[in-house]
Amino acid sequence: MISCAMAVEYGCFVDWDKMGDANQSDSPSELACTEFKELKQLARQGYWAKNHTLRAKLYQKLIKNIPCRTVTPDADVYRDIVGKVVGKRNASTMALPEFVDCNPVPNYCLNAEGISAVRKIVTCVADQFPDISFCPILPALVALLLHYSKDEADCFEKVCRLLSCNDPGRRLVDQTFLGYESSCMTFGDLVNKYCPGAHKLIVNISDDVMEVYTDWLKWLFGDLPLEYAARVFDVFLVEGYKVLYRVALALLKFFRKMREGQSPELGDMKADLQHFVQGIAKSVPVEKLLEKAFAFRLFSRKEIHLLQVANEKALHQKGITVKQKSRQNVHLAVDAENFKSDVVSSKEMRELWSWIPERFALCQPLLLFTTAEHGCSLNRFYAHCEGQEPTILLIKTTEGEVCGAYLSTDWSDRRKHGNKLSFFGTGECFVFRLKPEVEHYEWVVIKHPDLASANSSTYSDSPQPPSFLSGDNPSSRLSPFLAARHFDLPSKTASMFMAGNSESIIIGGGDGYALYIDADLNRGQTSHCNTFNNQPLCSETFRITVLEVWGFQDTMST
Repeated sequence: MISCAMAVEYGCFVDWDKMGDANQSDSPSELACTEFKELKQLARQGYWAKNHTLRAKLYQKLIKNIPCRTVTPDADVYRDIVGKVVGKRNASTMALPEFVDCNPVPNYCLNAEGISAVRKIVTCVADQFPDISFCPILPALVALLLHYSKDEADCFEKVCRLLSCNDPGRRLVDQTFLGYESSCMTFGDLVNKYCPGAHKLIVNISDDVMEVYTDWLKWLFGDLPLEYAARVFDVFLVEGYKVLYRVALALLKFFRKMREGQSPELGDMKADLQHFVQGIAKSVPVEKLLEKAFAFRLFSRKEIHLLQVANEKALHQKGITVKQKSRQNVHLAVDAENFKSDVVSSKEMRELWSWIPERFALCQPLLLFTTAEHGCSLNRFYAHCEGQEPTILLIKTTEGEVCGAYLSTDWSDRRKHGNKLSFFGTGECFVFRLKPEVEHYEWVVIKHPDLASANSSTYSDSPQPPSFLSGDNPSSRLSPFLAARHFDLPSKTASMFMAGNSESIIIGGGDGYALYIDADLNRGQTSHCNTFNNQPLCSETFRITVLEVWGFQDTMST
């Protein structure tokens, strides 16, 4: 067990009887490595996880090296203000600041004095950081760091350094609703991409998919057992924010595996996930969780940052910068009562809505064009759709098949090449099928910026875009959730997905075309090479019963 001397130096707020053998000193007591690669490997392996003092010393060193703004509150500041800020209030029952969003202090094997210390530290942080408006995971971070701090003042200083990081390329703790909410949207995008099975399960069971994803950081810091949370924090301090996305995705992978074979009945998915994460030690060892987390081939920190910025910008443009007290969340589902379509039901549209990038899922569907009302003129189609970006194309065939595409770019871009049929679009586009079976297929043709120059000569204005996802090497592509324009790439390296002139519309591609629609909007064909899991998108040749185009109505700012 822990020695008395160690307990005095680090962890005087810990109830050691509850810690079990989690902190036996059976690993080296010193760490000599300074190279980032070696440190990263040791963090992932849990090199210092069984030595409480070594972990405390390493946290001290790693946090001390965080670049911070000039005036950052330290331990001396805490000693000066704690009496004035806390006063004679009973710390054990003292209310926490509003910005923690009613999140309780996790027990994390702290003793009663430790729980009170967390409340005092969080209250003093609120006093020194008046700009913090939303930080629900702060109590959990303080409770975790209290294990590895000499006293309250030492823990306060560590937390303040995390909050004061001024490295523009390093993200640590979200402190505004805008930042926190956009990170939740980014996580939703990543789940859609990397955990389609779990995403589909949540879509089928939950009434509000994004309401489930807004808890992702709370799973890591608050719901995970202490041993797991500390291991995640080890790697987070070394590698950064991307680690958190990885572990949360791994949790969803294991959750979905646990739910396999169970009836997909409607239920409280938030509560089910929380219960699974809290009891994860019964089914998934921490080493296995981290192994799964680092098996994902995620894109770079820069690309995650760009996706985060795109989601943040969308929220800001819609005026969503603070939590709305009048509703539980800011996400909109398809309004079942007012939604009317000749192609899809509200349930099908809701599922389709869950596939689009989160920054557009904030909007409601708006019908722009339908052959049932506007006729079958291609010119009228363009007239109704131009000026809208993005759009969703829906097709119902005479055989009862339903398919379509998410189109990220304004149809007016077709004019850049006159009446010549040439492709445009971005990597966010995708095609889908809703009947007879529900599937969606990503379109990935954007190359990494460092590979773009080598491949740009292979692109041309002729309608022969690269092939679909299958067979490609994922490590050489950008995420389809990021548009090419975010990277200032030359136009020839952008995705080529949609094309149109006065004679036809073409969507998709490869060695042939995914969807070809004639000028009368009543006939179409799919190429034999565009099959997915050996299933065609729809009939090889088909006649159209109804064609609809839907846009995105910004109802949040009105």
